Amino acid sequence: MSDASSDNAASSAADAPPGFKPLKLAGDFILANGPLWFYQQGDDVRLGFRVEKRHTNPLGICHGGMLASFCDMLLPISIHRKSREVGLRFLPTINLQLDYLAPAPLGAWVEGTAEVLRVTRSLVFAQGLASADGTPCTRVSGIFKIGPPFGDVLAPPS
Repeated sequence: MSDASSDNAASSAADAPPGFKPLKLAGDFILANGPLWFYQQGDDVRLGFRVEKRHTNPLGICHGGMLASFCDMLLPISIHRKSREVGLRFLPTINLQLDYLAPAPLGAWVEGTAEVLRVTRSLVFAQGLASADGTPCTRVSGIFKIGPPFGDVLAPPS
């Protein structure tokens, strides 16, 4: 990791709101695109990240692809914590729809929440909203295939 990346990661850690803990996931994708932060108090489940320079487009605002990736993690992670029917099962994305509502500028705290709309035998429908420093920036809905169990990779923090 370069010094600039280390500085960004340290800055992000210092700037995460109280109660958020680093989200540890298997695989290298989140290492390259994170860090992501997780908060849970009962049914209040939130995911967040600080917009760093590497997340921005040439105008200095969070790239839509980063927001899409964030939302594609927000929905399944929330489903795992909110749906006993689904539990810790792999949830490959079938459909992800986003509306970009406002920019998320460099340095903004992006935080998302989601709700499970419906669970069928093989699918989960969910929706969520991400805000940048309290301003709604992305609305998302998704459909996910209920896959095989994957153990405790995404087990709620103890």
